[in-house]
Amino acid sequence: MDFRFNEDQELLQTTVRDFLEGEITPEVVRELWDTDTGRSPALWKTLAEIGLPGLLVPEEYGGMGMDEVDFVLLLEETGRAGLAEPIVSTAAVAVPMLREIGGALAKEWLPKIATGDAVVAVGHPDVAFVEDAHVADLLLLSNGADEVHAVLAVDADITLQPANDPSRKIASVSFTPTQATCVASGDEARAFLAAAFDRGALASAAQALGACDRMIALAVEYTSERKQFGKPIGSFQAVKHHLAGVKVKLEYARPVVQRAAHSVASGSPLRALHVSMAKLVACEAGVFGAKQTLQCHGAIGYTWEQDLHVWMRRAWSLDRSWGRAPLHMGRVQTALLEDGAPMGSGCTFSSPGA
Repeated sequence: MDFRFNEDQELLQTTVRDFLEGEITPEVVRELWDTDTGRSPALWKTLAEIGLPGLLVPEEYGGMGMDEVDFVLLLEETGRAGLAEPIVSTAAVAVPMLREIGGALAKEWLPKIATGDAVVAVGHPDVAFVEDAHVADLLLLSNGADEVHAVLAVDADITLQPANDPSRKIASVSFTPTQATCVASGDEARAFLAAAFDRGALASAAQALGACDRMIALAVEYTSERKQFGKPIGSFQAVKHHLAGVKVKLEYARPVVQRAAHSVASGSPLRALHVSMAKLVACEAGVFGAKQTLQCHGAIGYTWEQDLHVWMRRAWSLDRSWGRAPLHMGRVQTALLEDGAPMGSGCTFSSPGA
């Protein structure tokens, strides 16, 4: 079996990378920090024109009808660019959830997402806050662990919460559940929520790869220009060792994330295990990359003017998105140690403070 990405998938990745490099510069990222929402409706529409929000939307609703294997390369590119738009919450999590719920809800909202005319955010019982709720038109929210409700944003109480990353927008959300807002309950709701959690964790892991890769590039650029004793500091063995260690972690994590994407796309019974493994190793690479590339920059790496902190903050926030390390470590432990039984797609695990 050939596990390599095909030519079309790699071409789409190159196209998206070229677009993001031209449109999402560090200056653009910083400008969005100073806006009220930290998001750009015009940029969201532009992203829709190249197919990002609607990549997982079925063709019958105006999307591209692709799956997570196609999407994982593009999610990595959004992480590399530091893109703050709600790609994870809407394109990676809400779209498949709406597709699975089906009916009138999917018919109404999936075409709007594909054209960039709507943002949908998702809440989960194992995730304390709802990302991008402040710009959402529709919220898919849990009521306990066995109900999913579709709530218009205007009908919910949304309170923004502080975050270390200016690009990360999280909110606490409260609403009044009714029979009219309930779109799934019981086993069906639990399955929807389990799948949503895995997709959110997978997308965060893919973005962490891109953020790590960008930090390496920034450190290489800086250490090639900064000189001591008449030589670029990048030529010193200690600096090489810092960056080589990050590169090893990154390249180890990448196939683990890609394997998880295949498990999500194919509905593997080991989906949750593979996703948690991917989240752990990708975010470990991102956090380690932030530490080591900061060391390579020296004291100047702490300054606001340096672009490095844009991606350091992203790495830290992605590490906390869709389950922190103790939660995912617990899921892996459950799969490997409890009765020797593989963890199925419906398995959930939560730990205090996760």
